[in-house]
Amino acid sequence: MTAAAIALLGTSADPPTRGHQVLLEGLLNRYGQVATWASDNPLKQHDAPLELRAMLLGQLVQQLQDERLELAQHLSSPYTLITLQRAAQHWPDRNLVFVVGSDLAGQIPRWRQRLLAAAVPPGHRPPQGLAPRGGDAAGPARSGRTGGAAGSGGSRHRQFATAPATESSSDP
Repeated sequence: MTAAAIALLGTSADPPTRGHQVLLEGLLNRYGQVATWASDNPLKQHDAPLELRAMLLGQLVQQLQDERLELAQHLSSPYTLITLQRAAQHWPDRNLVFVVGSDLAGQIPRWRQRLLAAAVPPGHRPPQGLAPRGGDAAGPARSGRTGGAAGSGGSRHRQFATAPATESSSDP
């Protein structure tokens, strides 16, 4: 377990499923703290309003009864760049691990290109590659570590991880 790292899991939660529960439990086994939130994905059509999805995800978080897991709805944004900026402001001295479900991994090239520019300090290489479906569940991508972020004294790392698909994440 990486106690100093916070796993960040944004999800559509449309609706939250057993797959979300298993993923959160797996992240709790691996990281000292996990933050999750419901979000609107501009590349998806959602069946329920964000407020309802956030409430349902909050109920799942409460059901898991683990003080290391929090509903961090204040991080929610349709854009990952904004979410990561909010997380960095909220936890300025913590390592952040951004978890992406494999159902979204194929969308990453279509996300705002500024994501990598903002997440990677000048002079460092951007994260390379993602764990494929069936890959390292909730673990950091092997070369997804970058050097310290500006203003952090060089001690901060951002990691990107993907999680394998669950039966519920492959449903349309």
